Amino acid sequence: MSAAAPPSPPPPSDPIGATTEDGDPLALALFGLTAVSGLIDAVSYLGLDHVFAANMTGNVVVIGFALAGAPGFSVLGSLTSLAAFLLGAALAGRLTTGRLRPALAAETLLHLAAAAVVFARGTHGALLQYGLIALLALAMGLRNATVRSLGVPDLTTTVLTMTLTGLAADTRLSGRPSPRQRRRLLATLTMTAGTVPGAVLVLHHHLPWALVLAAALTGATLLLYREAA
Repeated sequence: MSAAAPPSPPPPSDPIGATTEDGDPLALALFGLTAVSGLIDAVSYLGLDHVFAANMTGNVVVIGFALAGAPGFSVLGSLTSLAAFLLGAALAGRLTTGRLRPALAAETLLHLAAAAVVFARGTHGALLQYGLIALLALAMGLRNATVRSLGVPDLTTTVLTMTLTGLAADTRLSGRPSPRQRRRLLATLTMTAGTVPGAVLVLHHHLPWALVLAAALTGATLLLYREAA
């Protein structure tokens, strides 16, 4: 008699955010974090050696620019950001276990730590800048991996490429309109809404206050958001 076939594994469960509506607390929290991402990238790119702390695609491109000899770009700075981001993403499973509030708490503390360093020491010196980049990118990696595990469509909080692709592709003109068009537009607008004040503060020599603002927005999201039991 042949041995019985082993039972097939259960189908994977849907991500917690697969059916999240735009007005749900989780979606609102992610919109707020998208604004923080714009703010942090404004700080890191304009104030910390043209490096992205949230948008890792940008760092890959920047490394290519630097290797080609383009002035004003740092291979080491972008590699520092990539390494810290990946470390944060790797730690997310252990530290946040797929829940947003622990990630928000860690991100708030890391933003505050970066702000404290700038208030105390400024941003002059390569080692100091790399340390600040590492703090910010670590925060973004922790958050990005946590948000990814929640699986809310079109709300990654750090990149907009696929969001914008969907915004353009899923229209009546294409014959396949999507109910998530408003979400995609709001995600784009909220990232811009964070980038503008971040850029203004950095350009007017108030970089540490931009980090305080990022910590305040992330902390407010932590206080207002309540996860389902």
